[in-house]
Amino acid sequence: MPYVPTVRHLELDGTGLSPRSVAAAARRGDGTRVTLGAAAVERMHASVGLKESLLAQEVPIYAVSTGFGDSCVRQISPDKAHELQRNLVLYHLNGVGPAAVPAVARATLLIRANALAKGVSAIRPQAVSTLLECLRRDILPLIPERGSVGASGDLVPLCYLAAALIGEGKVLHRGTVRPALDALRGEGIEPLRLAPKEGIALINGTSFAAAYAVLAAWDARELVFVAELATAMTLEALHGNASALHPFVHANKPHPGQVRSAEAIRTLLAGSRLARSFDDILVRREKLAGRSYLQLNERIQEKYSVRCAPQIIGIVRDTLDWTERWLETEINSATDNPLFDADESALHLGGNFYAGHVGQSMDSLKTGVAGLANLLDRQLALVVDEKFNEGLPPNLVVARRPDDPGAGLHHGFKGMQIAASAVTAEALKQTGPVSVFSRSTEAHNQDIVSMGTISARDARTVNGLVREVAAIHLLALAQAIDLRGAENASPTVRAVHGLIREHSAFVTHDRRLDQDIEAVTGLIETGALRRAAGLGDEDFAAGRELADRVDTPVPERC
Repeated sequence: MPYVPTVRHLELDGTGLSPRSVAAAARRGDGTRVTLGAAAVERMHASVGLKESLLAQEVPIYAVSTGFGDSCVRQISPDKAHELQRNLVLYHLNGVGPAAVPAVARATLLIRANALAKGVSAIRPQAVSTLLECLRRDILPLIPERGSVGASGDLVPLCYLAAALIGEGKVLHRGTVRPALDALRGEGIEPLRLAPKEGIALINGTSFAAAYAVLAAWDARELVFVAELATAMTLEALHGNASALHPFVHANKPHPGQVRSAEAIRTLLAGSRLARSFDDILVRREKLAGRSYLQLNERIQEKYSVRCAPQIIGIVRDTLDWTERWLETEINSATDNPLFDADESALHLGGNFYAGHVGQSMDSLKTGVAGLANLLDRQLALVVDEKFNEGLPPNLVVARRPDDPGAGLHHGFKGMQIAASAVTAEALKQTGPVSVFSRSTEAHNQDIVSMGTISARDARTVNGLVREVAAIHLLALAQAIDLRGAENASPTVRAVHGLIREHSAFVTHDRRLDQDIEAVTGLIETGALRRAAGLGDEDFAAGRELADRVDTPVPERC
């Protein structure tokens, strides 16, 4: 799993959780200490007191003393309220598909606990403390990926969370699948007996969708770095003209992501003796010398997949900025129904379980990230094609004399480019918006739904496909850098190149490369390539950039 910095202690109050802190705790699974803040506990007790007062008055409280959804017209007596909550959990245990990976399960637990820490859901602090103790002891619900329409929240997926807390079904306990009851008892945790409202408080919310979303956002930021790294290496591989990265260009179209992307690529190229500038080209050019026409011997600007890279990558950077703002709001919200205002002794029925912001942001994010695959695939096509690669061998094969017995036998990266194109097409195919596919369900009570969970899962899928395209491209770029002379690459590119070479040898003859792709995909996913470039995990989590950390001035010529 991807490595991210340890978050040693999180105190939940329903307001202060960040998407990156969730990713950090969820990815590592290292027993991060998570507790409820004192003010949160006080608010939770107050909301429980209001609920009990309303029950004593036999007020019909949705999902507490009434049925669920379209069954809200059926009131039950308060003495049945405990059993109603247990039945709510059991009848939703109908998810399908593979189980969510541990990082998603951890993120779900953490986000759900924080939502309940707002103190308006009428759930006891000890119930949430049990949830957090499961997180600390690595008792993770096995949650099927499929079954949520993203409103009324993630009912089906979150029922597997609630089921684990009451000792039902199976869990992943420290990496081993066990009956939930055995895992709880093995860790000295008493299974919950759900009080009135606690079942719906646990399952009625957007926490499963948000878990996928915060992890997808983290991985997308990793891919932004990789796309900028690959662009820098492409410029070196092609002896490319880096003048399009000049700050003047981007100051005159100052989308923040575009500006930062150009800055990042310039930083990665600092010290390069392979990339060129427009001034370099002018020095070497043949002059007209009175002629009315002259065929130039080299291009004065690069093709769009190189020249427009900051504009393309910048879209993802800017999408991530507003996506993470939306997600921060989402994971610090009470997303169940009903909500209890203890200060005003009021009960409020609403629809905060609607995951529309998650769905819309993930539909946008996956489109931008898939665009990175398209960018990298087009760059790769230039690097391997002898018509465009500025003198590199066709398909990056090692040059051989005509009388060499191996001459004409090897095709280098030809197959790799085909594979990258196929995976790119698959990533682009996934970009259709899911949020428009609302389905009326549950007797037309849930007559419009967000599909946010499916969209967030799709964003995860697109990230994985783009990692594979990036890995293929980086392997080809490492080959090209070797052919150009790695000693002439920028110091940062040399460091990254060295790490790639620890996992994939220079290709001297045709051989299988699938294992090399898998290895480099892992270097991307874990952040190892980023760290090799000098951008540490703490910097990455804090939003600092490589350009903020380097002392070497970036040459103006780039």
